[in-house]
Amino acid sequence: MLRNDRDALSGIRGGTANEIAESLRERMERGLLGAGDALPPVRALAEALDVNRNTVMAAYRQLAQAGLVVSRGRAGTHVTGPATVAQDGFAADTVLRDVGTGNPDPARIPDPTSALTRIVGRPVLYGEPVIDRDLEAWADEWMRAALPPEKPMRLTITSGASDAIDRLLSTYLTRDDGVALEDPCFLASLNTVRLGGYRAVPVPVDDEGMTVDGLRAALADGVRAVVCTPRAQNPTGASITERRAEQLRAELAAHPYVLVIEDDHFSLLSRMPHASVIPSDHERWALVRSVSKFLGPDMCLAVTASDPETGSRLAQRLSPGTTWVSHLLQRLTHALVTDPEVRSGIEAAAVHYAERNAAFAEALRSEGLTVSTGDGLNLWVRLPSPARDVCGQLMRRGWLAPPGDEFLLSDDAARFHLRLTVHDLTETDAASLRRDLLAAVEATVGTRTVG
Repeated sequence: MLRNDRDALSGIRGGTANEIAESLRERMERGLLGAGDALPPVRALAEALDVNRNTVMAAYRQLAQAGLVVSRGRAGTHVTGPATVAQDGFAADTVLRDVGTGNPDPARIPDPTSALTRIVGRPVLYGEPVIDRDLEAWADEWMRAALPPEKPMRLTITSGASDAIDRLLSTYLTRDDGVALEDPCFLASLNTVRLGGYRAVPVPVDDEGMTVDGLRAALADGVRAVVCTPRAQNPTGASITERRAEQLRAELAAHPYVLVIEDDHFSLLSRMPHASVIPSDHERWALVRSVSKFLGPDMCLAVTASDPETGSRLAQRLSPGTTWVSHLLQRLTHALVTDPEVRSGIEAAAVHYAERNAAFAEALRSEGLTVSTGDGLNLWVRLPSPARDVCGQLMRRGWLAPPGDEFLLSDDAARFHLRLTVHDLTETDAASLRRDLLAAVEATVGTRTVG
């Protein structure tokens, strides 16, 4: 920790929020501020720099949105460390039953064994087309069905949705550019933005998806890109309605050069229609669909449909590195998604996820808890006490679950939510989790109340 106020204020410069934030960032990069160190109190730094307190608060907010600092209320603002970056997936080194993985059910992932024997062909050499011909034909039809028929489009294949989003942002943005993200936010998108050095600008999410007022505020804040989830928003499960999509398109229409990225991660598994927020004449846009939810996380492949200029830039971003996604993987993907038996299995998986989540949610609602069933692999449970307190009680009972604030940008209400992945539990285990969750809530009610 910094030893005294003079140490804390030493070397910090700037007269604007951007300058102050950059000065503090430089001190972090040089090792003068390390993980856990406290930033100077807002009032003290404002007086030392002879600026308004709001200017310092804005600088701290920029650093918080970039994931570099975290506010601890009266305990002050502290530098974060690498260990604070939450990740989706199974938790390592724990004996607890993990009910927050966000994973699909392994039993619902298609077996590729028979398809593997059909995909072997002649080797692909440098300089050949980067998209396998059969996959391109199938993907073209799949993506065009979600877009206006007259919309010019270019296809690109990447190593998953996060890879696509990372490369898309890097084609147009530079460090500290603002990116509008849903709040609470999908961890992969949040980490992509923060690690890319961009400024995460929160847009609240309600039952109809990204809010209009939130998007309007983000656009007024000068964001250069918007990343949204049209269906099965993670962690809330919200899907954008056609009414909301029309409202969001109206806001974006005045900003044709803001890059709009739709991450339709649940695609073939979704029970909801796809309502696009991309205006018909928008200049910079991309629709990204990964196959990982229905073919398995190890199938690192995503299809991106975008305007031709963005598609060309994305292809150029691929050329210095991976150049293309393995044609064996592309052929395997095509073999699976065009197999009637596999497609029947994907549809059965979609029904399974929806029914299992709905049953668990209804059981919790009957006990007085508020649960957003929504769409997707997870449930978003509203709690009467802080989620971290409830998680602590669940751990004592053998369960591991992520509290809502891990997905948080600025929406404090998320601190009173829990994300649960329950679709793969047996009836016995599901009943046990419900009992233990209710007991955990009862043990923590009264410790603090929702603000």
